[in-house]
Amino acid sequence: MLKDKFGRDINYLRLAVVDRCNLRCTYCMPENGLTWIKQQELMTDEEIIRICSVFTSLGIDKIRITGGEPFVRKNSMELIEQIAQLDGLNDLSITTNGLLTEQYIPRLKTSGIKSVNLSLDTLNPERFYTITRRRNFDKVMKTLDSLLEHQIKVKINAVVMEDQNIEDIIPLVTLTKELPVDARFIEEMPFNGTNTTVSLKWNYKQIYEHIKTYFPDIMKTEDPKSSTSYNYRIPGFAGSIGIIAAYTRSFCGDCNRIRITPTGELRTCLYEEKGINLKEALRAGKTDQELKNIIINSIQDKPKDGWEAEKLNHSSSQVHQSMATIGG
Repeated sequence: MLKDKFGRDINYLRLAVVDRCNLRCTYCMPENGLTWIKQQELMTDEEIIRICSVFTSLGIDKIRITGGEPFVRKNSMELIEQIAQLDGLNDLSITTNGLLTEQYIPRLKTSGIKSVNLSLDTLNPERFYTITRRRNFDKVMKTLDSLLEHQIKVKINAVVMEDQNIEDIIPLVTLTKELPVDARFIEEMPFNGTNTTVSLKWNYKQIYEHIKTYFPDIMKTEDPKSSTSYNYRIPGFAGSIGIIAAYTRSFCGDCNRIRITPTGELRTCLYEEKGINLKEALRAGKTDQELKNIIINSIQDKPKDGWEAEKLNHSSSQVHQSMATIGG
């Protein structure tokens, strides 16, 4: 098992397979998109499989496939099926916006995917267009229906944004009354590819108080070890509720996560400015053991929390990285 210098067990890898996305969400990127990573700078399928294999040999037993939008990548389903077969991997999941996902759901089920995080910030088609700049709400809802039909666990990820989707918090909570979904409300983060700042008003405490106003019998449930969310349930509801303090970073102390960007860069914290590039090490001819040593040494430099990571950054740029280039 990988451990950092704080004694935390590191067993969870968030793997971004592409930076491109077919939405243009306001909290992630500018309206015109980003300067996309060139194809030769992305990891190949073979490089991804080898890097993942090295990680699983070190005790990583949970991998989440992210992007960008994972299914924008060519042959993404075949890549997912290969990753699912790695020895030592107990939990493979995906974060997707749902636009291209529905066609692959039977194969996801067959591959052993038990959980999908579905990005859905509103249940209102017009607000969906305002936030994502695309008219694809119906596709996302069809994906949600199909995931539930195939008995794949669904977590709905909703980024809470002042003056944009506050009125959607309660409808999303109400969705859990009949559906066995986990509605998760995420503090907005500054990873939007612009110099736009975010509001701190709707932090996890404010989100909870807002929900409690409408559902005073909301109950706290036990948070799993290394959980990023504070978890709740409303009596009689089929689903559950999670609130993620992504900006205030109150969950960092028990962090078990590392991430690989679409270019193969290992980052030990979301708020880290730069990491070690495993793809370049691999292309330079490093052996698996040498890759293991690089990973082990990098994890020893994992910061205590997101605040410490941010202090260590040296960039003077006022433009924030996009979540699509970091890995969602």
